[in-house]
Amino acid sequence: MTAFRFLRCLALAGLVTALAACVPAPVRTSADASLLAAQAAHEAALAAEPDWRLQGRLAVSAGGDGGSGRIDWLQRGDSYDIKLSAPVTRASWRLLGGPDQARLEGLDGGPLAGPDARRLLVEATGWDIPVQALAYWVRGGRAPGQAHIEFGPDGLPALIVQQGWSVEYRGWTPGPAPRPKRVFATRQDASVRLAVDAWEAP
Repeated sequence: MTAFRFLRCLALAGLVTALAACVPAPVRTSADASLLAAQAAHEAALAAEPDWRLQGRLAVSAGGDGGSGRIDWLQRGDSYDIKLSAPVTRASWRLLGGPDQARLEGLDGGPLAGPDARRLLVEATGWDIPVQALAYWVRGGRAPGQAHIEFGPDGLPALIVQQGWSVEYRGWTPGPAPRPKRVFATRQDASVRLAVDAWEAP
């Protein structure tokens, strides 16, 4: 099975999309000094905890093609190990790497490697997934560089616009250290939708 066919045939197609349809976008307010200060403190706390893991469901689409499956993302500092699987078909795909190198496994003909994870995925599968920036966005933080941010009524990020992507947050875990539960990122005809089932410290 080619990488493109695998990504199209992931067994859980539509599950995340159906779940997402039931979650309305929160009311957003522009940032003020107090909200930006709280966000800066949140991002500093995230930087102090560079090792994390999430498990959940991912739906990706680009150019009219799409699919979804289970995701297990393990992050250790700048290094990541991302696994995507379809339990019914028993197919699996794995992306490993860091800031300057990425390796994509689960392809016909063996793994592929390159210096940029996003470009590697586009060339191998046709899908646009901003891996490096998503590692920040998925935890409710801004990636390095200029960004526009808006907040919800709870004072938590509701929208981050950065690197040409619009990242919406449609649910957070309760408690003193909230983490995103649903993250929807869109850019032109590409979209990445994540529903997090569990956050862990590895």
